[in-house]
Amino acid sequence: MKVRVHVSLKNGVLDPQGRAIHHALEGLGFAGINDVRAGRLIELDVADDTSDEALDDMCRKLLANQVIENYRIEKVAA
Repeated sequence: MKVRVHVSLKNGVLDPQGRAIHHALEGLGFAGINDVRAGRLIELDVADDTSDEALDDMCRKLLANQVIENYRIEKVAA
């Protein structure tokens, strides 16, 4: 089973990478961009019988820093 974990910074946490992207886009002449938040995507190929609880445990213990990040688990259709 394919699983995608979307990890993003919580609101209120400074995002220097997002700020750099925003500045670069403006420097390239793109207007109308109010804010940029950068995150990451982690793709996992796991056994079909992997439980939602196990996936959540992986995120809480390793894949996301819950102090400053949120995560969302998405199961990808075959």
